[in-house]
Amino acid sequence: MPAKSPPRRSPLPLETCNLARAFALIGDRWSLMILRSALFGLRRFDDLAAELGAPRTVLANRLKRLTAAGLLARRDYREPGRRARPEYWLTPMSASLRLPFLALTEWSDHWLSDDRPPPLAYCARATGEALRVALVDAAGHEVVPAEQRLRLAAQRDGAPTLG
Repeated sequence: MPAKSPPRRSPLPLETCNLARAFALIGDRWSLMILRSALFGLRRFDDLAAELGAPRTVLANRLKRLTAAGLLARRDYREPGRRARPEYWLTPMSASLRLPFLALTEWSDHWLSDDRPPPLAYCARATGEALRVALVDAAGHEVVPAEQRLRLAAQRDGAPTLG
């Protein structure tokens, strides 16, 4: 009987993986949907509850967690004759999620569209041209997938890479 080969592993343990850390913070459905809605401009609990259909306790817990993590900033507002209520504003940390959300939107449009046109498109304000995500080098030149590689942070020039 042939010897069993050891199981393959990724080169980066989950404890130190930057993507795993991001998923641990925002990777559940409700957190992603709250952040999506916040990127569209929703800030109030009742608006988020109506938009998302999340159980109120789940929504409250996720808002608390996202606020504690620095992804949302809680600010009180008061309508005339009413008590103060919180709004949840984007922070620089959450506003910077526009690019990964755009990448996921492109991925969904490509793989999950059922041959329907995309329901929305990100466009340049000045030209109206559709935007797309691309990887660029420090000089601003696009780097196509065939020319991309991964490198562990500890690797030096000339060390083996991951692809």
